[in-house]
Amino acid sequence: MLLIRSLIFNLFLYTGIVLVFLTAIPTLLMPPKFALFFGKFLGHYVVFVVRFFLSTKVEFKGTENIPKTKKYFVASAHQSMFETFALQSILDYPVFILKKELLKIPLFGHYLKKIKSIEIIRDTTTRDNLSFFDKIANMVKNENRPLLIFPQGTRVKFEERIPFKKGAGRIYEALNIPCIPVALNSGKVWPKIGFIKYPGKITISFLQLIEPGMEREIFLKILEKKIYDEMDTIK
Repeated sequence: MLLIRSLIFNLFLYTGIVLVFLTAIPTLLMPPKFALFFGKFLGHYVVFVVRFFLSTKVEFKGTENIPKTKKYFVASAHQSMFETFALQSILDYPVFILKKELLKIPLFGHYLKKIKSIEIIRDTTTRDNLSFFDKIANMVKNENRPLLIFPQGTRVKFEERIPFKKGAGRIYEALNIPCIPVALNSGKVWPKIGFIKYPGKITISFLQLIEPGMEREIFLKILEKKIYDEMDTIK
């Protein structure tokens, strides 16, 4: 039963993604807001197929903590593909930080460039990486969109508690704006590896703001503790 359910889910998931990408091709010649609209639509679509085909409840907690009038950035736990889509359904057209290799994917990479995603080459020191934090600061200053980062650096299993990357602290210091921590348990339904998906409940919890102004090492410890403590309550 799980195999059949997962097969149907994946069929509708990837068919829907491909159809949205094809429908949105004209937006590559339009202002970014049009491509961003399709990204938000895709976020709602992914939440729908998870709810419908996996019989899974999706709950967004703490959305009242998202500022309505001031700049902020989001630091989210990362366990599956789900949150990369689903967070777009809640947040106001987030800016993504991503591996430079993703920009080379046909069509998909063009969309990522169109919505002004910020690329980084991992584990290297390049001229582009040295100006990475300046790029982020300029983007947040000039765009009325929140930055979305995954401080674990990669998808992890839902029970894992790996240390956060130091770059999250440097971003906090460079931006000097509030941070919203996000805890979740998506990996329990949609694991990082494997074809099978599981019914259950996905909770995405937006926690109280961490205000700017503290040392980046202290921020990182507080951020990690807040997210992992919340994840322990939503298993």
